[in-house]
Amino acid sequence: MEHVAVIGAGSWGTALSTVLAENHERVVLWARRKELAQEMNDMRENRRYLPGIRLSENIVADASIERAVQDKTLILLVVPSHAMRETVRSLAPYLRKNAILVHATKGMEIDSLKRMSEVIKEEVPEHFHGRIAVLSGPSHAEEVGLKAPTTVVVASERIQIAEEVQDALITNHFRVYTNPDVVGVEIGGALKNIIALGAGVSDGLNFGDNAKAALLTRGLAEISRLGIKLGANPLTFTGLAGVGDLVVTATSRHSRNWRAGNMLAQGFTPNEIISRMGMVVEGIKTTQAVHRLAQELKVEMPITRELHALLFENKAPREAVRDLMGRVRRHETEELALKYFENH
Repeated sequence: MEHVAVIGAGSWGTALSTVLAENHERVVLWARRKELAQEMNDMRENRRYLPGIRLSENIVADASIERAVQDKTLILLVVPSHAMRETVRSLAPYLRKNAILVHATKGMEIDSLKRMSEVIKEEVPEHFHGRIAVLSGPSHAEEVGLKAPTTVVVASERIQIAEEVQDALITNHFRVYTNPDVVGVEIGGALKNIIALGAGVSDGLNFGDNAKAALLTRGLAEISRLGIKLGANPLTFTGLAGVGDLVVTATSRHSRNWRAGNMLAQGFTPNEIISRMGMVVEGIKTTQAVHRLAQELKVEMPITRELHALLFENKAPREAVRDLMGRVRRHETEELALKYFENH
């Protein structure tokens, strides 16, 4: 691909631009604020969102979304979930007909309860619908910027599109796999942020490793339950976009969602957490959206329910844990266990 653009100059967008710059002579990195774009061009560093990582000379920051996407064959959308619709709507008129759109946003739209690929489809002409992909997997921006070994997955309805994105991004330290399950990859990437919030709460309450291991395991069951209801392949949740991303996000202090959960356990409100962190915490908004979606689809998600109560209903952390642990007894493997006992 001749030219590529990254839309969104946060930590993850900046990190991805450094990966692309290894394979492409020119990468345009769109920043919403002119001052940030100018600073990155002058200082060769995104001091606000990815400090300490020198930007390649192949990266050019620009605050004009029209200039950023014109004549580009690959466009990575790395903006917060709440800004995706407006951003895509603003760049759609300038897209080349053969452009591929890849989003790397791990969240859901609160109002519509839609996945990011669904939002993108609603804002671009129909001929782009088969040219959309999603990038996900265990990947802290700080480590990607330092060229630490990282493995991710790209999913698209058309395997050819996924493979083109794979070729554009893969390097000797950034390995990319392909997957046809767009729903599963998006659900895994978005919902692991909810469980990471819970892991931060657990650690903030000093509950130890037993509790966190149980939380991650049962959290993965919740993610799978909703994903399967929406049509995802169960195997996706055993891979990079499922258990892989869940582990890295729920166990690392690099994780915004883990830090937010930890602060929640200390008594900070969601607004105070966002203000202190100065960056988007996707898990907070995703908890709100998924709680509603689970109710509408009648999918049992107790961890999500208790985190929603913590975030939006002023429930005390220890009370939420008590209610979670005091639920009615059941089989670990759920429907599979029922079938097993019916046959024995």
